[in-house]
Amino acid sequence: MITAFKEAEKNLQKNGFLDIPVDVRLDLFAEIARLKKEKKAVVLAHYYQEPDIQDVADYIGDSLGLAQAAAKTDADMIVFAGVHFMAETAKILNPGKKVLLPDLKAGCSLADSAPPALFEKFKAKYPDHIVISYINCSAGIKALSDIICTSSNAEKIIESVPKDQPIIFAPDRNLGAYLQKKTGRDMVLWNGACMVHEIFSLEKILNLKAKHPGAKVIAHPECEAPILEVADFIGSTTGLLKFSHKDPAQEFIVVTETGILHQMQKENPNKTFIPAPPNNACACNDCPHMKLNTLEKLYLCMEYEQPEITMEENLRLAAKKPIDRMLEISAAAGL
Repeated sequence: MITAFKEAEKNLQKNGFLDIPVDVRLDLFAEIARLKKEKKAVVLAHYYQEPDIQDVADYIGDSLGLAQAAAKTDADMIVFAGVHFMAETAKILNPGKKVLLPDLKAGCSLADSAPPALFEKFKAKYPDHIVISYINCSAGIKALSDIICTSSNAEKIIESVPKDQPIIFAPDRNLGAYLQKKTGRDMVLWNGACMVHEIFSLEKILNLKAKHPGAKVIAHPECEAPILEVADFIGSTTGLLKFSHKDPAQEFIVVTETGILHQMQKENPNKTFIPAPPNNACACNDCPHMKLNTLEKLYLCMEYEQPEITMEENLRLAAKKPIDRMLEISAAAGL
């Protein structure tokens, strides 16, 4: 096994994960529970992770909840079952803790759509603007921002800024356009988007609605405007989950990544949740980056404590300031 680990470690950057065979007889749920206890580790998972990972997590949430959980954990080791920018955020908030990501290649199309060098030039064109950036961005973009937001708190964040203060909103143009409409603020938008939320088919959603006339369409604000216009409710991942629980409707057409359906079904076993289809031949819309993480990779990264997220200290400190500001505003708003 030592030889297998050395070989896997050598190829870690190329593969993104420790490519070590896992004995199929292992009870991974029990092994992960053991490792959590032995290593004083906490597993944080996003709602878009596969069901098995959600079921072994100590905390499941959206970006705001995960950032808050990472900020207050007393664990020695944080295992982040999500994508790279989420694990980076945990490291920014916990420089003295070991932060692991099961697969380094679990990236984010939205974060990738805003390269820091290009964004810095864009920002320079608007010297009187402050930058509010959606948390789905790299540490480099966070370091160029004044306040970070999530889809849960974005409206409150924008409203905390004086009305005469011009704003650049990055990197998601769809969320930015939705927030412009909600808040009445005329913001300069960076032209980025999430591949998962941009390929939903309006025609297929309307066809589903015709087949299920009692179903409510619930959508994430990263979706394009025509999709949001037909939604009965628009909200963050947590907002969608809460709405589906409280609303009396028995059927919901869910317009976001399909991972959230696991929690929706667990909380509402008698309700029906229909994943909104994309504009291709697939039946539902999965994030290929989120789904790179598996229970096997989670176990291996906890066992061998790799891959680890590291960060240069000046970048970490610069990226931490706008996250701290977000957490302060969120706490004051009761979020």
